[in-house]
Amino acid sequence: MKRHASCVIDNEAAAPITTNEELNAIIRDYKKAKFLAVDTEFIRERTYYPQLCLIQISDGVKAAAIDPLAKNLDLAPVWGLMRDQKITKVFHAGSQDMEIFLHLMGDLPRPIYDTQIAAMVCGLGDQVGYDKLVKSMLDQDIDKTSRFTDWSKRPLSNRQILYALDDVIYLAQLYPIMLEKLESEKRNHWLDEEYAKSNNPATYSVDPQLAWQKLKVRNMRPAALLRLMHLAAWREIEAQTRNIPRNRVIRDETLIDLSGSNPQDRNGFANIRNFPGGKDGKLVAPIQKILEKVASLPASSLPVHEKRGSSKRPPAAVMELLRVLLKHVTDKHEIAPRLIASADELEALATDDNAPIRALAGWRREIFGELALRLKRGEIALAVKNGKILLMQHDKKVG
Repeated sequence: MKRHASCVIDNEAAAPITTNEELNAIIRDYKKAKFLAVDTEFIRERTYYPQLCLIQISDGVKAAAIDPLAKNLDLAPVWGLMRDQKITKVFHAGSQDMEIFLHLMGDLPRPIYDTQIAAMVCGLGDQVGYDKLVKSMLDQDIDKTSRFTDWSKRPLSNRQILYALDDVIYLAQLYPIMLEKLESEKRNHWLDEEYAKSNNPATYSVDPQLAWQKLKVRNMRPAALLRLMHLAAWREIEAQTRNIPRNRVIRDETLIDLSGSNPQDRNGFANIRNFPGGKDGKLVAPIQKILEKVASLPASSLPVHEKRGSSKRPPAAVMELLRVLLKHVTDKHEIAPRLIASADELEALATDDNAPIRALAGWRREIFGELALRLKRGEIALAVKNGKILLMQHDKKVG
């Protein structure tokens, strides 16, 4: 056994688990845990779905690296552990890890705790990096020299394994600290909406019918946009089916060019920049079918642009005051502003006291929404004293 960062690492050489016997032994230990810190290493440059290359787990006592690329290793015990409702799985910025688990085990780990999400109500801002979080809460510096490792190559060095294990070793130390902090401040429920999103499988999968929304297009005419919507859906399905990156099927700019130029025959494809194989490419036939299908659709299928010009823009002064108030409240409570309201939600609040936004419901209304409404009604004012924002009512400080 080897001591490292207050945690025991199995095997003096920090070798990853590669046999079913080793895996079953460590899983038996982990089944007794109340929580498990979990991380993964993966690559996705050549695939649509991330290729899982390493799974790191720690219960705060033992840390182990599991090699999913090992021959004949059955990962079913790991999936069972991830599904165990009695054990909280702790991640940091776990969206890509969750995507991997959803793809490979057909389900999401539950229940989960994400320290990046929790950090938003711990005074560490929005989307805090793991190294910054560890430094801030544990006063430890993380070695990032192996950050750009090709995790698919074998064998992995001891240094690489220790680097990978550090993530779950420190994560297992962070979790109890952050949990106690939020529980003592009665803030756990402040993150319910964030965790609801994290626990929704739809968060980690792309609906082919909505794939066009990821493309950067401006001022495209309805007919061309309709073609783009269908072409993007086709490409997404192709990429998923063949498990290759979208741009390996066809590049974004080529897809947009196709939508605008709408080639009518094979010769038309010769003029499309970077079209794979030119007019004799194997993608000509399937794309022609899509374009023909779109051409046959009724005019009612054309997308309609939502016009926002008729809606009143909020007074600039009101917006500025609300922004200052939001900054004051979030600084005071040490939480990330986006947990309270987005820019669009602030605009809605500036024009409508009954806007259907998060800031006017639940705990958000308690700490910000009511103050915002009182500010709009002129019942309170913002003042500055010694460089700090104060909320005043009849020359008295109110918050």
